[in-house]
Amino acid sequence: MTGVPTLYNRIQGRNLERLAALSDGIFAVAMTLLVLDLHIPTAAQVHGERELAAALCALGPQWLTYGMSFLTLGIFWAGQQTQLNHIGEGTRDLTWIHLGFLFSITLMPLSTRLLAEFITYRLAFGLYWLNIFVPGAMLYWSWAHATHAGLIKQDTPEEVRGSICRRIVIAQSLYAAGAALCFTNTWVSIAAIVPVQLNYAIAPRWSRK
Repeated sequence: MTGVPTLYNRIQGRNLERLAALSDGIFAVAMTLLVLDLHIPTAAQVHGERELAAALCALGPQWLTYGMSFLTLGIFWAGQQTQLNHIGEGTRDLTWIHLGFLFSITLMPLSTRLLAEFITYRLAFGLYWLNIFVPGAMLYWSWAHATHAGLIKQDTPEEVRGSICRRIVIAQSLYAAGAALCFTNTWVSIAAIVPVQLNYAIAPRWSRK
């Protein structure tokens, strides 16, 4: 009987296609919840063009945080898919690392809403940044585990192996530097983080390695 759990742990989580499918579904739901959480003004609140324009301008923080979070989710989805494309097979431990990653992804609509409502509060911004840091740390852990466990596909070049970890470290360092600016002003932090997100989302030619 003592060998049964060990055998089960060895055979669990081998199919990466199932993990990728689950990830796609969770990311799709999280992205959809972001837009569903946007609140437009009601007809009872608006009685003219100027009032509508003013109400829409008041929604600025909601649209800003929505855009930031959509970019964040897109970046993390692409990062996870890149890893899974270069991993030959899964393990029980790798599966649970990615489930932890997906858990942090499901919290993105909540932290986004919190920041939208309290965009000038450092605590709200700190929690939002934490929701960026945790999935980044989980992806780093995933690649480190896959590397040490010998799960990376044999035909993966060494420069690719190193670039995946390097990209995560650089991105998280830039996010952390931007988040630290919230002690000056949260708007300054946002102004620093958005260009980082755009860089990793658009990936201009000069930044490619």
